[in-house]
Amino acid sequence: MKLLLAGEQTERLVFRKLEPSDFEAWLPFHQDPRTSEFWSGLPQDPRIACEKDFERTFYRYENELGGKQALLHKETHELLGLAGLLVQQVDDRQELEIAYSLLPQFWHRGFATEAALKCKEFAHKNRLAKSLISIIQVNNIPSQKVALNNGMTIDKTTIYSENPVHIYRVSL
Repeated sequence: MKLLLAGEQTERLVFRKLEPSDFEAWLPFHQDPRTSEFWSGLPQDPRIACEKDFERTFYRYENELGGKQALLHKETHELLGLAGLLVQQVDDRQELEIAYSLLPQFWHRGFATEAALKCKEFAHKNRLAKSLISIIQVNNIPSQKVALNNGMTIDKTTIYSENPVHIYRVSL
């Protein structure tokens, strides 16, 4: 099953696999306390948090579990964030998640919604699942708005990685 959107494009974005050389460009995400304010259990040291993020992503790539990909600005080729489809286990059920994170300087410009819509379109076109989810901490209103913009609704509230989350879902 092809879960990676590498090479896919939107009006303003290009998806490509994350590379080790992206580390320094992605590190500011983990240095900004706002990016982790809703999620407990993350390493306090930004470099370690970024290393763990990259390790999880490369593990996913190697084990065909999808993974977040670099989102590059189509014109400047600057790294704006990460987004993609991830195989997840939620309440003992395998799900396909749309995940997205942006560097804070690119928040509130529609990039997350643009990336999430492309992930949904890609999953639908390739018949990857009957529905998609997004796992969003219950107090993370900005990410919830992206899910709503992507046609998702709250399916349930549960605990995921020791965090209270809403599971947003959209049928394909």
